[in-house]
Amino acid sequence: MLELGNVALRVVNFNHLRQLHAQIICNSLHHHNYWVSLLINHCTRLNAPPHYAHLLFQSTLNPNVFVFTSILRFYSHRHDHAKVALLFEQMQGCGVRTDAFVYPTVIKSAGNGGIGFHGHVLKLGHGSDAVVRNAVIDMYARLGPIGHARKVFDEIPEPERKVADWNAMISGYWKWESEDQAQWLFDVMPERNVITWTAMVTGYAKVKDSVAARKVFDLMPERSVVSWNAMLSGYAQNGLAEEALELFDEMVSAGIEPDETTWVTVISASSSSGDPCLAASLVRMLNQKRIRSNFFVRTALLDMYAKSGSIDAARRIFDELGVYKNSVAWNAMISAYTRIGDLDSARELFNAMPERNVVTWNSMIAGYAQNGQSAMAIELFKEMMTVEESTPDEVTMVSVISACGHLGALELGNWAVRFLTENQIKSSISGCNAMIFMYSRCGSMEDAKRVFQEMETRDVVSYNTLISGFAAHGHAMEAINLMSAMKEECIKPDKVTFIGVLTACSHAGLLEEGRKVFKSIKDPAIDHYACLVDLLGRVGELEEAKTTIEKMPMEPHAGVYGSLLNASRLHKHVELGELAATKLFELEPENSGNYILLSNIYASSGRWKDVESIRERMKKTGVKKTTGWSWVEYGGKLHKFIVADRSHERSDDIYRFLVKLRKKMREAGYVADKSSVLRDVEDEEKEEIVGTHSEKLAICYALLVSEAGSVIRVVKNLRVCLDCHAAIKMISKLEGREIIVRDNNRFHCFKDGVCSCKDYW
Repeated sequence: MLELGNVALRVVNFNHLRQLHAQIICNSLHHHNYWVSLLINHCTRLNAPPHYAHLLFQSTLNPNVFVFTSILRFYSHRHDHAKVALLFEQMQGCGVRTDAFVYPTVIKSAGNGGIGFHGHVLKLGHGSDAVVRNAVIDMYARLGPIGHARKVFDEIPEPERKVADWNAMISGYWKWESEDQAQWLFDVMPERNVITWTAMVTGYAKVKDSVAARKVFDLMPERSVVSWNAMLSGYAQNGLAEEALELFDEMVSAGIEPDETTWVTVISASSSSGDPCLAASLVRMLNQKRIRSNFFVRTALLDMYAKSGSIDAARRIFDELGVYKNSVAWNAMISAYTRIGDLDSARELFNAMPERNVVTWNSMIAGYAQNGQSAMAIELFKEMMTVEESTPDEVTMVSVISACGHLGALELGNWAVRFLTENQIKSSISGCNAMIFMYSRCGSMEDAKRVFQEMETRDVVSYNTLISGFAAHGHAMEAINLMSAMKEECIKPDKVTFIGVLTACSHAGLLEEGRKVFKSIKDPAIDHYACLVDLLGRVGELEEAKTTIEKMPMEPHAGVYGSLLNASRLHKHVELGELAATKLFELEPENSGNYILLSNIYASSGRWKDVESIRERMKKTGVKKTTGWSWVEYGGKLHKFIVADRSHERSDDIYRFLVKLRKKMREAGYVADKSSVLRDVEDEEKEEIVGTHSEKLAICYALLVSEAGSVIRVVKNLRVCLDCHAAIKMISKLEGREIIVRDNNRFHCFKDGVCSCKDYW
């Protein structure tokens, strides 16, 4: 017996525990309550598998109060409150007398049911037991009302109040955001221990006052590893990764041995930095110290590797977790794949996941939305809506609303905004920013402005999103004025702000205003130069645009030469167009748009041999022209068309309508502009080609199905051609409709035969 007792004192891991268990069996003591209770207590300390602890419990024929208490503590430690309740019922059914020391565990696990146990212990006369009383205070402090906890606390005679009672009250006040009460109790309590100080550190960190938390931490007369963990977690949870890592260095230098919680916190803090070198150094430290990584540490490592781009290392840990993978591990791995754009691998895991939560759905939906697959994001969201267990939250809706913006799907976007309101989901700044983006990208600037004006707090993204919306619509003065308002609100314009304002000036042809904005930039980036070149080129200052490129302090990128090439197209400057195109063919040889723009320049000058040589060059290098498409939203669906498309279910009706419309247009003086046809064919054939461009088919469909007088919204993936632009102006007048077309460059709002771009795009 003495030898077994000595072995029991040396148990430090699960293998040791199993060896002790084997020796107890060899000595035929495995049915004895004392040894069963001792083994279960070791299970709690070592986080042993539940099935093993339960087998130990079942090995005794007549469990006494000590065995029941041990197994209750085991499941309470694992937060398996349902199992605690079940075992307590079994205990009562077995007629085992429940002493006072059983109730703290049961009360802790009972949740709101603890109120009933409070009454029960009072009837049994255990209300004055110090441990029971502390459990009751802790229960009310955690679950509320906090006033009940204070009542029990105040009823304890002052000499009998334990430090644990004060600590429970202080933690409770922090939980219920009563900072003043927590501080007052801390100041007046007769004695404090390390738990008291740690509760104050945790409390200040919880209310995002990291400075006050650190002040308390520095004043602590003694610190445990839990105290260090509390401060580390405070930094990590408040986005102060650098401070967390510096504190960790202090901790190691002070000779404090990090525990598993420390490692999880530090690894999580380093994850937010996304630094692969930092990740590698932490792993080396883990290996040097021979830390035995538990499930939580390995899951944190998986997340760290995923965020630092070490996808293979992340996947290796994920696979090694085997059956111990929880939703955190699955979600981290799915997010890792979406972050690098590997949506197939992400979806494979998503489909294989045994049980998905809202984070899983959000990760996959956001993955599609952020990787240019907005239609898939919306399809997956629709699938999510059919699953009862998954309720969308604000994060879901931000991704969905953003996806609607990318698609130009205003009808679905409005539904998503209504969903937020109807389900009382409060919109954060990011949620409002997503709405501004969606409305701007769907051509509804009034709604975008309304959301912006209704925001209580705005950030730089709020301003930039609305400024970019104004830019896409050519509303230059609104963009400039908004930047001024931004400065008045003490929000500093950033690189994106200036790109938006310069783009707005370019789209509106405001040269002098654009020059002033450019000169106000302290250190212009290459994208700012690209905007200036675009502005100069659009107003016909081609030589100045060329000189600006030559004098740039950095090497021009494709965006700069792209601006010059487009300006050459607008002003039919062949020589400058050739110069820009030659540079672009070197910088992005696979971009078909550059070949097409140069072909347009040649075609508009009647240089058909050069057009043919460009076509041959594309064929030789394997560059394929991007297929132009347009879509309109109707009936909750996006209806997509390509040139001369006859695949739509109402194709016959569309073409009949198009014939009638053409006749009306000709009678009104319309003559097709055939300059965008890049083939040397007869004029009649050219007219047929431009006459069935995708945007014309989309508009005809919209005219067929939409209500008279309603706004028609079309999204096109390429720049709208000259003929379509002229045709849509006339259609808007003949049909009495406002037609908003978003091409890959800007918005065109056609109304009463006039376009908002003033024929300048």
